[in-house]
Amino acid sequence: MPVKNRFAELHADITAWRRDIHENPEILFDTHRTSALVAKKLREFGCDEVVEGIGRTGVVGVIKGNSTASGKVIGLRADMDALPIHEQTGLDYASKTANAMHACGHDGHTAMLLGAAQYLAETRNFDGSVVVIFQPAEEGGGGGKEMCDDGMMARWGVQEVYGMHNWPGRPTGSFSIRPGAFFAATDLIEIEIEGLGGHAAKPHETIDTTVVASHLVLALQTIVSRNADPVEQIVVSITSFETSSKAFNVIPQRVSIKGTVRTMSNALRDLAERRMGEICDGVAAMFGARATLSYTRNYPVMVNHDAQTEFAAEVARSISGQCDVAPLIMGGEDFAFMLEERPGAYILVGNGDTAAVHHPEYNFNDEAIPAGCSWWAGIVEQRMPIAG
Repeated sequence: MPVKNRFAELHADITAWRRDIHENPEILFDTHRTSALVAKKLREFGCDEVVEGIGRTGVVGVIKGNSTASGKVIGLRADMDALPIHEQTGLDYASKTANAMHACGHDGHTAMLLGAAQYLAETRNFDGSVVVIFQPAEEGGGGGKEMCDDGMMARWGVQEVYGMHNWPGRPTGSFSIRPGAFFAATDLIEIEIEGLGGHAAKPHETIDTTVVASHLVLALQTIVSRNADPVEQIVVSITSFETSSKAFNVIPQRVSIKGTVRTMSNALRDLAERRMGEICDGVAAMFGARATLSYTRNYPVMVNHDAQTEFAAEVARSISGQCDVAPLIMGGEDFAFMLEERPGAYILVGNGDTAAVHHPEYNFNDEAIPAGCSWWAGIVEQRMPIAG
């Protein structure tokens, strides 16, 4: 099954939808315009059911095949939200909203799934039902979890679920995937250090929180270098260091540190949280200060299921001729919540030689649209074939 001719015919329309969404980015759950556009299109396509407001601003559409005797139900998911980044592409359809930009290609994901939904609603060449899932707040808001918490999987009887993400640096329209752990758990850390502030000329009369915090930043890296098995994947990154004083001659009373921990297993996640607490307590005590750790478990490890991953790869190979083994990715993906509820798989589609995601000059490559749409359609038609 190569790229479907119908998507060549629809390419201009899908591109226009994508660029309209790109021009009007919305962040986290504030995807009201995008969600309304999606719902309107799904109704125009003739979906059997369209429901808004799942997971706050998520949209679900149902398309029944020419037969539903198999009783199979497959979910296809795309994310809709943008990022709080000021766009620097110079495109004629660049973001019209200050400090908001589709810098991760969710505009492309949404447009491709809309294109696939139009095709599937036209042809219905499958035995079962398709649930197309348009999710808000992937970029840190946990919209996937909220849609699941709203009972989406049970309400529509979803049995398997599939997701896709574009990937810069891979040939346009090519695919890669891996079974098992794929994207990392992404935990958030905040550490408040309390000491004794004072005059910078009299450090002996203070408990210098900047010194404590500096030792702590370095000590936390020993979780990676001396606590974790060297063959395991773990990242500890401190990304913010803020004092309670902005003066040149004041030793601050408080320092706040923020960062993230990325792991590929629950055991390593437990280790990181435990050791982080012990190190905070120990370093603070060494200087007579106090450190309070807030460790928030955010997105879990995203784990592809073996059988569904092999099937997703077969569909990809039927389109592009091959499907490479993807590397482990230490970024997070809240499709993980959907894969915890139902078996399924997540695949990468090449975006060509473009800027990286989350970069102000990134842009989704519209030439990837036919391959992405064909993969969505292939998942449905090959997983739920009409009996011959």
